Amino acid sequence: MDTLFTNLEISATGLSAERLRMDVISNNIANANTVNAADGVPYKRRSVVLGTRAEDSFSASFKNTLGQKGVEVLAILEDNSPPQLKYDPANPLADQNGMVELSNVNVLNEMVDMISASRAYEANVTAIESTKTMIKKAISMGNL
Repeated sequence: MDTLFTNLEISATGLSAERLRMDVISNNIANANTVNAADGVPYKRRSVVLGTRAEDSFSASFKNTLGQKGVEVLAILEDNSPPQLKYDPANPLADQNGMVELSNVNVLNEMVDMISASRAYEANVTAIESTKTMIKKAISMGNL
């Protein structure tokens, strides 16, 4: 039964990580047309770096040969690729050549990342549902 609860914990870390990934992607899409962010430069795309979550203590990892318990967010990184340029001489932020720097967010790429995050989230939900079913069957077998 302990293993089943471990499965739930692992899937829960996956849900949490994918939810954060969806939040970052949504923020990227929302700021795709942001020309002047808070620091005075165009918005820069952000991405989430996920990694394997290790056990907290030595003894806990010694008991478990797997030694890893799910996923965690290692970092949220800024993409330093150059901004997109758009010719808009009427814009007050245009340079001498009439070019305005836009964010480096490609909405199409963000939508692909969003689909990937959504599929990973759904896979974790399915794993939780399967574990719940196994727990229910184990409990019903104990009532016989």
